[in-house]
Amino acid sequence: MLELKDIHTYYGDSYILQGVSLKVNEGSVVALLGRNGMGKTTTIRSIIGLAPPRRGEIIFKGKNVAELPPYAIARRGIGLVPQGREIFPSLSVRQNLTMAARSKGADKGWTLDNIYTRFPILKERAETRGTLLSGGEQQMLCIARALMTNPDSLLLDEPSEGLAPIVVQEVGRIIGEIKKSGLSILLVEQNVSMALALADYAYIISKGQIVYESAPDILKANEEIKLEFLGITT
Repeated sequence: MLELKDIHTYYGDSYILQGVSLKVNEGSVVALLGRNGMGKTTTIRSIIGLAPPRRGEIIFKGKNVAELPPYAIARRGIGLVPQGREIFPSLSVRQNLTMAARSKGADKGWTLDNIYTRFPILKERAETRGTLLSGGEQQMLCIARALMTNPDSLLLDEPSEGLAPIVVQEVGRIIGEIKKSGLSILLVEQNVSMALALADYAYIISKGQIVYESAPDILKANEEIKLEFLGITT
């Protein structure tokens, strides 16, 4: 579904991604892990076209999209849940959702009705402005808004950031439900336990390079790698 081949991305003269390669197979969840400042968000921004790579290929559904503008990449079927949520604060929940809607045809894909079924709190808050939502409600709105574009692949950038533990559990549950729908997901996440519980495969990025990859269970058991690149132990 999505493959990065030897991606090199710069911010000005700063060399951020130094040959990143990874794959997200159809219907799978892939976790991209790493400490802060190692290139996780830049990877997301490179895929969606906000930080286009100077070299390398981004293959989506068999075609290189690396040189396309963000709107064209989104139209091809990539949805983004950005870090920091970035909803439209002056608009209501319903307006945030409907402005993003892209149909797959009658009774197919994500519609406002089935978004409200999957996210009942958003139905309750339908006419509430974004500024009046809690952090968890804003994150659910951001995820739901991305789904309203009816993507084939979803990029999730730190969806648990700044949320209370009970809300993190709910966000994890929602991502798990989205996974069951068959959507391919690239999940960037600081909450390693949540990410590995959801993922089918995991990569670790450090200083702009992929330094480790494995199935989640293998990474969970590798204390040396977790300590060196994630700063955690179990």
